[in-house]
Amino acid sequence: MQKRWFLILASGVLLARWSFSAFALPVKTDGPKTSKGVGLKKAVGKLEVWVDGAPFTTYHYEGFKKPVFFPLRAATGTAVTRNYPIIADVPGEAQDHPHHKGLWFTHGDVNGVDFWSESTKTGKIVHRKFVTIRSGPKSGLLESENDWITANGETVLKEARAVTIYSQAGVRIMDFDLKLTALAQAVKFGDTKEGSFGIRLAQPFSEKDGGRIENSHGAQGEKDCWGKAADWVDFTTRIGSETMGVAIFDHPSSFRHPTYWHVRGYCLFAVNPFGLHDFYRDKTKDGSHTLQKGQSIRFRYRVYIHPGDAREAKIAEQYRAYARGAREKD
Repeated sequence: MQKRWFLILASGVLLARWSFSAFALPVKTDGPKTSKGVGLKKAVGKLEVWVDGAPFTTYHYEGFKKPVFFPLRAATGTAVTRNYPIIADVPGEAQDHPHHKGLWFTHGDVNGVDFWSESTKTGKIVHRKFVTIRSGPKSGLLESENDWITANGETVLKEARAVTIYSQAGVRIMDFDLKLTALAQAVKFGDTKEGSFGIRLAQPFSEKDGGRIENSHGAQGEKDCWGKAADWVDFTTRIGSETMGVAIFDHPSSFRHPTYWHVRGYCLFAVNPFGLHDFYRDKTKDGSHTLQKGQSIRFRYRVYIHPGDAREAKIAEQYRAYARGAREKD
């Protein structure tokens, strides 16, 4: 009897091993095995991200017209991104601009095609493959390749995307390194305010609900921060008993540093290095940029989600550390 049970058990183990190998994912993933570090785990159409054992964000690389991170959470677990339109009918939320989904990277004029808005006439960004998915005790990394495709089906840009997420007590940190390469022909990024690296923040960040916008020059509010060049911008607010903020840092090596900011009091938070004639309100300005066939352009940004306001979180000091390239590595 003992021998029969042993054979049955052994057969079950062999079957389980066969099933795992038969349906193994093409990219190795490993979830959060401990309460420390950054864990990434692939599922159908998405990649789950944990930091120190708690859910941080989900990378949705299928299902929308562009890859998006949604939601983003502070270290306390509080969501800092708007739910709509991914989760509809949340009381008190604005339901405008349905193309503002979580965190994204697009542009409103690429060879005359709109990749920012979403309709049957706009372009789309299609995830092609993951190059790297790696968890780690200090950081996690996802590297992917995307195609920028017009409504007519033409692939105009190849995107190499690297996103590093860090484990650091009390805060959440994401570094983005984005490289776009022109393929069969020249590609022009047009001058428009509709771009480019954006987050739609949760409703409490709106100015009418008590949110505050501040940039690296000490300017405050949409009126003095929108369309201005700055090293960083920080949105802060109070949600329940928490004072918290979301900052974006522009790396000195990023295209057209210090970049310009498409930041609105209604919670749109976007980096846009191209929209000069809108930002200066001067039609003689031209912020467009053309890549010849085979040429590339690089954007580097950090998203820093923190407790407290900009002063309490020492955002200026944190930016200087980022600009020097100081970062934790595995």
